[in-house]
Amino acid sequence: MPILMELFLTFAKIGLFTFGGGYAMLSIIENICVEQKNWITHDEMMNITVIAESTPGPIAINCATYVGYKKGKLPGAILATLGVALPSFVIIFAISMFLEGFLEITWIAHAFQGIKIAVGILILDAAIKMIKKMKKKPLQIGILLASFAVIMLINVLKLHVSSILVMLTAALVSVAFFLAEKGRRKEGQA
Repeated sequence: MPILMELFLTFAKIGLFTFGGGYAMLSIIENICVEQKNWITHDEMMNITVIAESTPGPIAINCATYVGYKKGKLPGAILATLGVALPSFVIIFAISMFLEGFLEITWIAHAFQGIKIAVGILILDAAIKMIKKMKKKPLQIGILLASFAVIMLINVLKLHVSSILVMLTAALVSVAFFLAEKGRRKEGQA
């Protein structure tokens, strides 16, 4: 199968059968693109995830765009992006057109309660995989634990603090440590 068609169909399958948004899709994207098709490496997946998280737009679309571009340049990026986004768009459009009280249907409401649990597990699976593949350096582990503690505290105390602030703080701490280390190396060479 030509790579462009394969990109579209692969990401359409991911978009069609994944509920819960981008974080829930990460585990499936990694499984298919890294383990099954060998389109990207585990390290690239980690980098894509970080970049996709810090750039505008849904994380799954950013991941699809990157993988598509890597395998098929601009046409690949366009088709992979369309593939991951089109199924959700079509489903939501159809629901809005034909079923006015869709979520009021009892069995649909119960199905979505079960889906919420599955989505939580998919997100947890993606997080565990990323933590396992993370280079275990004291600074990174410290930032991970501190960020986790701060996010948990924000949620428990029901504070209105954006997670973006936590991410930016973690980035600034990391950059500050990097610059300090770079400065120490320069002094050691002088």
